[in-house]
Amino acid sequence: MPVLNAQRLAKSFGERALFQEATLTITSGERVGLVGRNGTGKSTLARVLAGLEPVDSGEISLRRGAEVRYLAQTPTFDAEATARQLVTEGLAAWARAKTRYDALGELIASDPRPELLEEHAELAHEIEHGGGWQRDHEVEAMLGHVGIVRKDGSIGSMSGGEKRRVALAQILIARPSLAILDEPTNHLDVETIDWLERYLLDEYPGAVLLVTHDRYLLDRVCTRTLELDRGTLSSYDGGYEAYLEAKATRMAHEERTHQNRQNFLRKELEWLARQPKARSTKQKARIDRAEAAKAVKAPVADETVLLTIEAARSGKTVLELEHLDLQVAGRKLISDLTLYLPQGERVGIIGVNGSGKTTLLRAIAGELEPSAGRLTVGQNTRISYFDQDRSGLELDKSIFDNIGDQGRFEIDGQVLDTRGYLERFLFDSHEQRKKVGALSGGERARVALAKVLRTATNLVLLDEPTNDLDVATLSALEEMLLAFDGAALVVTHDRWFLDRVATSLLVFEGDGRVVRHPGNYETYRRLRAQTKLAEPAAAVTPDKPKAATSPSVPPAKQKGLSYAERLELEKLPERIEAAGVLVKELEAKVSDPAFFRTETAQVKDTLAELEAAKRDEGNLLGRWEELETRAGG
Repeated sequence: MPVLNAQRLAKSFGERALFQEATLTITSGERVGLVGRNGTGKSTLARVLAGLEPVDSGEISLRRGAEVRYLAQTPTFDAEATARQLVTEGLAAWARAKTRYDALGELIASDPRPELLEEHAELAHEIEHGGGWQRDHEVEAMLGHVGIVRKDGSIGSMSGGEKRRVALAQILIARPSLAILDEPTNHLDVETIDWLERYLLDEYPGAVLLVTHDRYLLDRVCTRTLELDRGTLSSYDGGYEAYLEAKATRMAHEERTHQNRQNFLRKELEWLARQPKARSTKQKARIDRAEAAKAVKAPVADETVLLTIEAARSGKTVLELEHLDLQVAGRKLISDLTLYLPQGERVGIIGVNGSGKTTLLRAIAGELEPSAGRLTVGQNTRISYFDQDRSGLELDKSIFDNIGDQGRFEIDGQVLDTRGYLERFLFDSHEQRKKVGALSGGERARVALAKVLRTATNLVLLDEPTNDLDVATLSALEEMLLAFDGAALVVTHDRWFLDRVATSLLVFEGDGRVVRHPGNYETYRRLRAQTKLAEPAAAVTPDKPKAATSPSVPPAKQKGLSYAERLELEKLPERIEAAGVLVKELEAKVSDPAFFRTETAQVKDTLAELEAAKRDEGNLLGRWEELETRAGG
């Protein structure tokens, strides 16, 4: 049953049309993704569908009694309200229905009129649909799930990320008929995103429209994907992977059609050039066909951000941390961390919000002093730091003035001035005059990247670089890091990004404990799942005490490596390196713009080969870690 039906929607800002003839229907319980480049109008379309912004033309109809709620990128609240109070407000509709239901029950006992009985039944359905009969306990649990610690603290004292998490909790607990979530994973840690993914799949009863660049969330949750591109809204069945395959097929078909049209035009123009001026009716029809073919526009290629980073010459030491402790306001965030970072290493950093990830980057950048231990930055190390607040930007200045007139400099063998450099970040000469404060979050992130990447470096510190960036820019950033010869430390919640880029992870586990794990996020997730499965079998419960060991039988020692396993361990680094080379080769092939113009079957085979290569690399890393642990034991 449809929850929302939109017909022929159009919206423009000045002369710029964001979308035209946009038509869509969202049905009960459906999970829909909305993707598109930054600035195409996705958030505007979301607000229009939520009834928060007028539309120039078109119609939107809702199912009777349906409630729509919208998660804004910058929510606003009464500054004095607490997180608990605001999330409890999400239960207001359920509480009203429950109160009315109980009152009607008492009234019907003495006055069982049919209209009262009908209303009583409708309220029962509403309560069931809204989550059941006992929901008061959910507020505490929901706040815990989204990582709100100061549940009774005023919202005015909270960060922007905390406010968004409170707003998300308020919507999820309200369970509206349609939840429109605009970038819901921004400011969430990886664990919370995993929980949100499961909650939307298994527990949330209403329909969901996800405006997000989180590719794993799109792929695992959505049953349909909408794309807003150059004013046109297109619909694709399936999640992110299915959308990519379907779009690649469509683009290949459009390219073949264009080539066929070009061949037809060439032949017709050759014929026209040979003919006398007096032509028959049949010849006139042929001329008309040629003119019509000429009027058809060629497929427009997607604009691509060109991200390049120049690697500075590096010495033997890039970065060394030895028994490092970091404290903020008397609270120890990092305890006894030792890390040696060589060239070519790309370390992903994950952990719950507030655990110290940003603090570590600030200390490496020289903004904080360690409370204990040693932090050594190599003599030739040149650091580029991209912070999550984009604090290096001056909002009252233009894009051009934020970058500064650098004269002429060379990138990839091409000599550019500042204007040409900014055009690589999709800012044309007109847009370069815009004030940074008037830009969208994604556009502002591109300006910050342009500022960070303009100088040579050999150590890149990126704090939540994926926030607000569209998928195309994310892919360009991933390719840039994969080709970078220096080292990188990246704090991010984007699991897809970590799987493509990270060679190892630093995991903040709480209470100052930071552990390094080899491999990408998928390798870490799989090994962690294996560990959790093994824990119950190894646990000794109070009602089942450990059996006493017979005096005549000594306890078994941990088994070391066999001769065959020692040989396997010696060869594993070489096999891991070979697997990594294969992954890079396939990723380079897939990232080529011409790749998706090949036959669909070949595209699918190559993508499947890439996934298999990544799994093989992860399995080899997992086996190496297992054997290394046993050998050291």
